[in-house]
Amino acid sequence: MINPTLTTLLNHRSIRQFTAEKLTPAEVDTLVSAAQHAATSTFSQQYSIISVTDPQKLAVLGEITGHHWLEGAGHYFLLVADQYRNAQLTPKNATTTANLHSVDKLLAGIFDAAIATEAMVTAGESLGLGSTVMGSILNDTLRIISLFNLPELTFPVLGLAVGHPAEKPALKPRLPQELVHFDNDYQPITPNDPILSGYNHLITTYYHDRGSNQRDETFTHHIVTEMSRDPKQRAEILVALTQQGFSLNPAG
Repeated sequence: MINPTLTTLLNHRSIRQFTAEKLTPAEVDTLVSAAQHAATSTFSQQYSIISVTDPQKLAVLGEITGHHWLEGAGHYFLLVADQYRNAQLTPKNATTTANLHSVDKLLAGIFDAAIATEAMVTAGESLGLGSTVMGSILNDTLRIISLFNLPELTFPVLGLAVGHPAEKPALKPRLPQELVHFDNDYQPITPNDPILSGYNHLITTYYHDRGSNQRDETFTHHIVTEMSRDPKQRAEILVALTQQGFSLNPAG
């Protein structure tokens, strides 16, 4: 018996080329509804969703992320960790203020926003839509905060470009389960692990065979490249978190 939910999840692929067809208001509402029915920490619903339809703001997002193709998506969402809304609902005293500004509540908002994003991705794919989750909005966090007038106790977490696919890229192989799923204790990996070597070969074949952006690369090389990026590019994230009122001091 075919399980359509598993079929959708196991066939996920990021889509970066879309047709010119925009999402309908009903489709947008459906994706937002899917997000709202996702799991949320302590039922506090600590996130907000901004639909970005202003062409000028989309152009700025394209500039910040380095991915101008997002401007041609059927719809663009910005997922925001949000404790500001809950701050308006609680009395202003030392305890509630400390809690709302805490790392704990920051992480809860980030988790809520990320889980909501995944629900939107899966819901969209079940409707025949495609999407790409974009952490690259963090390339200029302070500008994002200013561009969308994000108040204190909010923080941009992810962008989500959604639309009708104009491509069907090959599925990108994931790490073998032996390298990510352990029984009872964490299991370290070594660079010469034979399972990792096999996966590196699989990734090299994938990049050789895919229809565009072909290159010679293993998974290990990919990680080394990612870790070699200049950390100064996103050094302002900490500044932005402090600006938004989140305390990174364990004492609050």
